[in-house]
Amino acid sequence: MSEILLEARSLTKQFPAAGKKTVHAVSGVSLQIREGETLGLVGESGCGKSTLGRLMIRTLSPTSGEVLYRGQSITAMKDREFMPLRRELQLVFQDPYASLDPRMTVRDLIAEPLETWHICESRNAVTARVLELLRAVGLPEEFLRRYPQQFSGGQRQRIGIARAIAADPSFIVCDEPVSALDVSVQNQILNLLKELKASRRLTFLFISHDLSVVRYLSDRVCVMFLGRICEIGTTEEVYRNPRHPYTRFLLDAVPVPDPALRGKEIRLLKGDPPSPADPPSGCRFRTRCPFATQRCAAEEPELREIGAVRAACHHVEE
Repeated sequence: MSEILLEARSLTKQFPAAGKKTVHAVSGVSLQIREGETLGLVGESGCGKSTLGRLMIRTLSPTSGEVLYRGQSITAMKDREFMPLRRELQLVFQDPYASLDPRMTVRDLIAEPLETWHICESRNAVTARVLELLRAVGLPEEFLRRYPQQFSGGQRQRIGIARAIAADPSFIVCDEPVSALDVSVQNQILNLLKELKASRRLTFLFISHDLSVVRYLSDRVCVMFLGRICEIGTTEEVYRNPRHPYTRFLLDAVPVPDPALRGKEIRLLKGDPPSPADPPSGCRFRTRCPFATQRCAAEEPELREIGAVRAACHHVEE
């Protein structure tokens, strides 16, 4: 089994909100990501996925808890101490239209991390490296002097990926990197990420609300609801035999192009998610769960081994 690359320990992130309220974005999350794997992170909008991703690479600071990179706490590091590690922890953004500076050419966008960490010895060496990175993401050399607004969404995302891998990172958070793209373009970007993972020995945290996309790319899956982990396990096991009721509802909601299933009743969640500024007591999913009991209101379930996965659910335990 490969070594643990990144580990979250009891990560919590709270944001101040109007009326002296507090938004509980991430609440006591602990997980491990092993070197060379892709961990898929899924859940509804507002469940804390993107916040958790940014906490893992220290673009956000936690309210409490810590993140360890190769066994060393990066949360406790001062900025100057952490800077040499910044190049090893990168991010691919959701919106390829907003993530690239429109005033910079493709050459300068991809060259910026190379120059920041003094990876190349000369300007010509930087340009040669940029051309190599363009080829790695499937873009031609003539794109070098153009600007982001001259490209399609898929091409811009390839530029963003080239920028993210420029400094040879070990770990990349992919924050819904295909959600703004057409379906055919999504497939191309997903295949590109798979190829880069293999050729560059990358480790991914892949964030998405699309369970089909996560299944295609991920080795393990982590399901979040309102700032907490509901279930985590291998992709095969979670999709084949989901244990937490929330995971089951999410999988039931995935469209299946099978004429034989037409007319089959699909179980859908009732009501809206609770507010992260006023989460329910006990289990945070209980207000939408058909199996909720008094215990669910009084006692917050902990993640524990249930079959081949880890799940946080009193109903499954019983």
